[in-house]
This record gives sequence, structure tokens and C-alpha cells, in this order.
Amino acid sequence: MTSDTRSPAPSPLAEALAAGTVVLDGGLSNQLESAGHDLSDELWSARLLAERPEAITEAHLAYYLAGASVAITSSYQATFEGFAQRGTGREEAAGLLRLSVELAREAARQAHAEGVTRPLWTAASVGPYGAMLADGSEYRGRYGLSVDELERFHRPRLEVLADAGPDVLALETVPDADEAAALLRAVRGLGVPAWLSYTVDGAHTRAGQPLEEAFGLAADADEVIAVGVNCCAPGDVDGAVEIAARVTGKPVVVYPNSGEAWDAGARAWTGRSSFTSEQVRAWRTAGARLIGGCCRVGPQAVTSIAHTLTTD
Repeated sequence: MTSDTRSPAPSPLAEALAAGTVVLDGGLSNQLESAGHDLSDELWSARLLAERPEAITEAHLAYYLAGASVAITSSYQATFEGFAQRGTGREEAAGLLRLSVELAREAARQAHAEGVTRPLWTAASVGPYGAMLADGSEYRGRYGLSVDELERFHRPRLEVLADAGPDVLALETVPDADEAAALLRAVRGLGVPAWLSYTVDGAHTRAGQPLEEAFGLAADADEVIAVGVNCCAPGDVDGAVEIAARVTGKPVVVYPNSGEAWDAGARAWTGRSSFTSEQVRAWRTAGARLIGGCCRVGPQAVTSIAHTLTTD
């Protein structure tokens, strides 16, 4: 797909966000690890697309059954360049990207077969350039690449994912406003809506740009149906929601980590979760309409989020 003329079709998910709050899933990697799968690999959960695709479907299903209405695919770290480093050719890599969307859709079919009656959506994950590097630079940004170079990196993968027919493209864990600008250019004309979600440190992107400027990039982007933050501490969400809603006027998406800290040397999580249902209420009041969790937020927490949002 190379045309820049297609506009996003009317989005049932966007309509749902206009009407109320929608529950996102939690961390895919922690759900896979809890099922016994080893993700100590540069491709992370994307490796299972080729080796254990049924495990990915099971993880998505767990979140749908827990109360999530949106599943984010296993394509966060799936790139043509990353697959090539493992000897996977371009055609096969494209097939794996398409498979990531199909696995989430299959999980939705299974959830409906098990009695879930609410609408279920699939969000195709598009991680930042730093996720392909697998060196933690997705939490720093500033890769030394221009906006044009970043757009050329992201566009081919976005074309394949868009062709697979997800309900939305999740431009997520973006550390840098320059990369956000590249992604926003890259989604033009694909005919699929998107959300844009930064990873942040306080009132700034990880690369240090003020969130007012970073969110402002998406204010006039017709393709973008929600803006917000993910893969950050729960305490960083409050201010970010207010800024995103004020600057863009769009629904806000939030899915922070549990609040535990990652020890890179020990390759282990430390501390305790600080994610609470009271925070979820505050985020909704401030403008959040798409709410879930990222790293270390599992099905039990998603059930709590869903209960909070549907019983208040």
C-alpha cells in the first residue's frame, strides 16, 4: 500500500470513546512469562509469533476474559530489521506482522464463543525505533536519526499492519517528539485510525521535550483518535492526562506500568505495585477514555480496572 489518499474509515472504537470509557489490556510480556515462556531474547514476545503463536492467542484471551475490550498485538518489537538479524526474510517477516493481528482477532472470536458479549477490538502495536535496537534506547529517544529517516523506518511496517485490518494502530511507548512526528507522517493515507502514546518522565517526554509540545503534534491529525501515555510510572499519568486533553481536545489513552522498578543489572523487577483503582477514577475524570496497563499489569488488575469503570 503506497497511496497517501485514503482517509480513516469511521471508527467504531472512536465512537465508543466518545460515548464512554473503554478498557485496554495489560502487559503482554508478563502474561506470557507467567505462562512459562522465556522472553530473554532481542525479539521479546515477537519471537513467539514464529515459535508459539497459540501462546499469544491464549494471552490475549486471558485479557479479554478479564474485562479488556482492546487487545494490543505482539508486534511491538516486530520489525523487518529485527527479524532480518535473526535470518528471517522480508516476506516471512511481513507474514508474522500480519499474524500478530490475526492472533488477537482469533482471541476475540474465542472470547465471544465463551460468552463475552461486548465489542472487542484489536490494536496493532507499533513500537519505537529503540525497541528494535533492544538496548533500552526506547526510554531515551534521541537516536541520532532525522524525522525523515524515522519515517522511512516505520512506514513499511505500518503498511503491512494496516493491510492486516486492525481496528486501530497503537503508536506506543514513543520517547521522543521527533519520532512522534515521523510516526504521524507515516500513518497518513493508511486508512486506519491510530492512537499516539508517549513514555514520559513527569511533564516531559523521555527525550526531555515538554508534553504540551509533544501532544500538540497530534492535535490536528485526523488519523489520531486518542493521545496519551504508557509504560511510565502511575504517578506520571495524572498531569499527562490533563495536558493531553487540554492541548488536543481528543480522548486520552493511559496504560502505565505497575509502579515497580526494573533493575537492568539484575534483570528483575523490584519494589511494589502502586497501581490502584482510585487512580483510574482520577484519570477518567481528567479525560482518560482508554485505560489499561503496561508492564507488570496482569489480568487481575485489568479486572479491577473494568470493575471500577463499569460500576461507578
